[in-house]
Amino acid sequence: MALEGARAADQGTDGLILQRRHRRSVTHVHEAQLYTKNPDGTADCRLCNHRCRIAGGRTGRCGVRRNREGVLWSASYGRVSAEHVDPIEKKPLNHFLPGTLCYSLGSVGCNFTCEHCQNWQLSRAADAVESLPLLEPGEAVDRAVASGCASISWTYNEPTMSFEYSLDTGRIAHGAGLGTVWVTNGYMTEEAVDALAPVLDAFRVDLKAFDDGFYRTVCGAHLDPVLAATRRAHEAGMHVETVTLVIPGLNDAPAEIDALIRWVIEELGPDTPMHFTRFHPDYRMRDRAPTPVRTLERIYERALELGLRFPYLGNVGGHRNENTWCPACGNLLIERSMLQGRLRGLDGSSCRQCGEAIPVVRSVRPR
Repeated sequence: MALEGARAADQGTDGLILQRRHRRSVTHVHEAQLYTKNPDGTADCRLCNHRCRIAGGRTGRCGVRRNREGVLWSASYGRVSAEHVDPIEKKPLNHFLPGTLCYSLGSVGCNFTCEHCQNWQLSRAADAVESLPLLEPGEAVDRAVASGCASISWTYNEPTMSFEYSLDTGRIAHGAGLGTVWVTNGYMTEEAVDALAPVLDAFRVDLKAFDDGFYRTVCGAHLDPVLAATRRAHEAGMHVETVTLVIPGLNDAPAEIDALIRWVIEELGPDTPMHFTRFHPDYRMRDRAPTPVRTLERIYERALELGLRFPYLGNVGGHRNENTWCPACGNLLIERSMLQGRLRGLDGSSCRQCGEAIPVVRSVRPR
């Protein structure tokens, strides 16, 4: 199957697409974690907040967790649809190992059904999972190290679909000195977050709106579990950055944006980087215009007014608000262009000009 791995790669032009060695497609099954066997042969999945009860021979809503004779299997374990070397800023992560490269992996499947999904060729392709090539955890880490990457990420499709694979690969990655990243919709259970905590350093989460109605109608999910998982990730010591794709007429009401920013400040802290990104029509939402840049600028200004120290704009190449500025003296700390970060005014994790402490992760150590 010709899944468009390059689709995920082509949005960052400075990366290197890795050339894969030929790998035989093999039968590779891996028992899932976080599920309960039931006497009637069904299995209750506790990985994400859909909490599917999966009958024998069926999959959960994600399409990749399968019940075979009462045992739940992860069909996506080690199955890779896309691999790429990206600037870490492409995730986007602006305060985690800035200016470094990240080895990025994607599979297929998702537990959301977003109408505006930009990687729908992967998220909606769970039925093709067993046709994908296999990449063992150790080999993935070897590739990351050989490519000069400082971290490894699970992205392009929802990484919750690769939960067990992330755990196994993350342990090896930490042993090799690599940071670990999830680019996630945040819809996993708090139990799943706790299981990830020892091996996951950065939790880059989409806060798609601050309205449950949006989550129900646009994403097929609910808001509160995302907030609970994000709060839990923060409490567990993960580095958290949030991204909100601002869609005209759907999630851009000033009162809703204010409530979202206030929640982040109160629950995650005012130093939390929040990214507000420009919507472009895609998938089943091609009837809306791109977000006006001035709308994003107003959100940025309002975030500062409310006390957020590090708001960012995204999908607006060349804008000054992609950069990191010292909140105390206004010094340029990290300059960003073409999704790459360049350190300009930092000494370690402090502003070179005024000495203000800047919450930037410059290196990682296993917790």
